[in-house]
This record gives sequence, structure tokens and C-alpha cells, in this order.
Amino acid sequence: MSDPTDADPAFAGYDYVLPSLGADMDEGRVVEWRVAVGDTVHRGDLMAVVETEKSDIDIEIWHDGIVEAFLVPIGELIEVGTPIVRLRSIESGAASQPHAPTPTQPAPAATEPGRPEPARPAPVRSQPPPAGPPPAGPPARPDGQRVPASPLARRLADEHGLDLTMLTGTGPGGAVLAADVRGAVPVEPLRLESPRRRTPSTMRSLIAERMSRSNREIPHYHLARDVDVGRLGSWIAERNENRPITERLLPAACYVRAVALAAARHSEFNGSWVDDHFEPADSVNVAMAISLRGGGLVTPHVRAADERSVDEIMSTLNELVSAARSGNLRASWMTGSTITITNLGDTGADLVHGVISPPQVALVGFGRSRQRPWIVDDLVTIRPIVTATLAADHRATDGANGSRFLATIANHLEHPEDL
Repeated sequence: MSDPTDADPAFAGYDYVLPSLGADMDEGRVVEWRVAVGDTVHRGDLMAVVETEKSDIDIEIWHDGIVEAFLVPIGELIEVGTPIVRLRSIESGAASQPHAPTPTQPAPAATEPGRPEPARPAPVRSQPPPAGPPPAGPPARPDGQRVPASPLARRLADEHGLDLTMLTGTGPGGAVLAADVRGAVPVEPLRLESPRRRTPSTMRSLIAERMSRSNREIPHYHLARDVDVGRLGSWIAERNENRPITERLLPAACYVRAVALAAARHSEFNGSWVDDHFEPADSVNVAMAISLRGGGLVTPHVRAADERSVDEIMSTLNELVSAARSGNLRASWMTGSTITITNLGDTGADLVHGVISPPQVALVGFGRSRQRPWIVDDLVTIRPIVTATLAADHRATDGANGSRFLATIANHLEHPEDL
């Protein structure tokens, strides 16, 4: 995955733009800054929280630098690609003049040469409270100072009736962040999502629009193959025998691994259709469709899944599911996926005919495992069978390619020791 900026690694300074946090994202809004002007940041540091139609997502910085200025107001709806923060290099910052104040921090009035500076206001001292009910206003500490908090943190605290003065802030200067508020709310994390933006009807409309576009623009073809997962089930049971529940392996991790290995071998299914041609991806980043308790879904990915063990994939999936359902997804999980899996699980349907997420060219689906008559060594027996399906873009591949791709997936699942 390329960085969401066009900056050279040896930049003297650059404007960080709002990245696309998924193929279905066209706009978003910054609801919380995780850094302050003047902070030194490094690649991978969390910079801001961006609200999309589906979830609040933490976005990371992509180069070392010093935060010079914020370029958009908190809460303003902006398009993907809009510059949101200006950075300068650490080297140039060391020799530069003090940074300019942020838009939310008014600059001190300039004075003419020879004219005395204007008098500074005296420091505020705590005074005894006046008689009668306290006046309405923002939360304040006992010394009368306003509690520093991000706008999102204030909104969440207000929604759940929390007193900001009782929370310990972990942000710049001790500011209370949304994560601090979430940690103090003993309710289902999904309820913290903004009701005005991500209601079930809003997400359903978004999904309908994106899937309509996919069906309209992509010439789909669909294939299916039944897979005997009896050996896979036994293999998983043996690995889980002496493990605690939190470390147990689930079939989903094996599905991700099998699809990743197959996509690495059949690279024509691992990439993007751009303009009028197919662009193969440099790595196999398998996205997993995760349903949200309030309705809808998100598709974070497992990076370089073909290079990870099933245990590493399982650990990542647990992290992704937890983050998705608590509104704490990171931008690096949402950008750069190259192929998608939808897994209906044991409570789902027998098979799924998926819809491709553009610009990808393939989606693999797995239905529930069910007991079915099966022929083994010319004898009829009962085996657990899962139907694997493929939705593929006919501009990039055809049915013969798809059949070989599904056969490779099936072979990996029927021989789990190779995973």
C-alpha cells in the first residue's frame, strides 16, 4: 500500500491529506486531533480521529515531522484528498522560527517598535462560589479552569452523562480524549457511535449505493465449490485442545490463510481494476467483512496474510473485530486491501453469492458448515461440507481462471497441515 500523500521521504514539509479509508469512502470529517501544533510525530503515530459513514477511524502519520498547522476545522465535512494538517521536517524545524499558532489559538496582537507590550491579564484565582445555583457552562475544575477536552470527547461525555472533571486525560497537556471517555462508559461500545451519522438506515443506504455501483460497473461471474472440512475441523480441535478460550483458533483464520495462499499463486485475482486495465498488488492483503451489532459492516484487512501463520492471522482477526465493534479502527487496517472474504459462519446460509468491492476484482464467500452425504474411496459417508464461492470480475479473469483459483483454496482447506 502506498502512503496517502505524494511526499518524498526526505521532505522539507508537506500537507497530509485526508486518506480514503476504504473504496466506499468519498468524504469524512476530523472529529478529534491526537496531536498538538509543535508536537514531533513519527511514522505510525496516531494523528487524528476521522468520522466516516461507517465508523470513527484513527489515522496514522506516514513520515517523521513536526506538526506546523491544522488546515481544517473540527467537524467540517471534507472530501478525500483535502489537506488536513501541515508538517515540516524535524531537520528544518530545528532551525526554524517558532511555529504559527493554530486556527483555534488566536495569535497575540503585534506591537509597534518602541511601544510597550499590552498588559497581560492577571492569572485567574479560584474564588468562593456565589450563592445560589451554579451558572450553566462548560465543565470546570475546582480552580475554575475549563477542562481541556477534544470536541468528540465532550460530545461522548454529554451523551452518557459523564463529568469531564472526573476523568483523567491522556491527550496533549492532559486533555481528555474520546478514548478516555469510552473507557469510562460501561455500555456496549457500539452505542458510542454518532446517531446522527451512522444510523442503520444511513449505513444501509451507503451499502446499497456502493453495491449498486459494483453491479452496474463490474461484469460479475460466480462460481461455487463444495469443500470437505472434516480434516480441517479435526486439525483445529487438536490445536485448541490445551489452549485458553482467548487463544483458540477458528475456521475464519484458516479461510483467510487459504485464500491468501491461493491469491499469491493466482495473482490475477489479487489487485485492482483501474481505468481499463488490471493492476496486480505487491502484497496479499485480505479484507474480512465484519458485521456490526447495530447493522451494516466494515472490511478491515489482514496485511500480507500469505506470509503470516494461522495463529498470527487469528490474533489479528480478534483485534479487527474488537476494533470494528468499538469504533476504534485504524486507517492502516482500512486502506490497501487487495481481495475480500465474507464468512457467514455456522449460523449463516449454505452459500453466498457476493458482490465485489471495487476496485478489487474478486470476493470469496464461505457458507456454514453442514453435514452432507459425501463419497470417500467409493463409499458414501457423512462429512462436514462448506461451500466456497467466488465472485470475480470478467474483465480481469474468466471461469477457467476462477475454477483453478477455487480448487487451490479447496486443496489448502482439505490439507490443513499445509496451512
